Amino acid sequence: MRIQFTNVLSVLTLVVLGQTVQAADAPTSFPVGEFKFSRPAKWEWVETTSSMRKAQLKIPGVDKKESGEVIFFYFGEGGGGGTKANIDRWLGQFEESRDKINAKIEDVTVEGRKVSYVQAEGTYMSGMPGGAKTPQKNTMLLGAILESNQGNVFIRATGPAALVKASQAEFRKMVEGALGKK
Repeated sequence: MRIQFTNVLSVLTLVVLGQTVQAADAPTSFPVGEFKFSRPAKWEWVETTSSMRKAQLKIPGVDKKESGEVIFFYFGEGGGGGTKANIDRWLGQFEESRDKINAKIEDVTVEGRKVSYVQAEGTYMSGMPGGAKTPQKNTMLLGAILESNQGNVFIRATGPAALVKASQAEFRKMVEGALGKK
């Protein structure tokens, strides 16, 4: 029995050390398209599971069960559809109609670059396009589309409404920091 316990303890130690090294190696800044983003300090790097995702972050909640996700998409020049089509698609991912999700769209110019911000709240229908959907009540979506001649960058944050609302300033700072705004 002692040998088995020692082996289990050794394996657990290696797993913990591996996670510590992996967290330490997580990038604090990363490129998506022509832009370079800086990860907010408390947000965690997540290895992407899809070739469509160019980067992914986790917004940890106070409760370990709750977290938000921030996904960066980039499809190259002319790829991924236009700004309006993507905003409509994002807002269409809610179970409720557009007038019931408190949808807000804001177009701004930052350092001479156009950014479209999107915000909505309701029952988000999570899932891959064309696949099964899982309703997530009380979810907020924050989106940003950075327009570029080299191809737009699409950033979508979703998660529990209170957590995502509390992360709005960091989200915007991250987006605008990639455009050179301090």
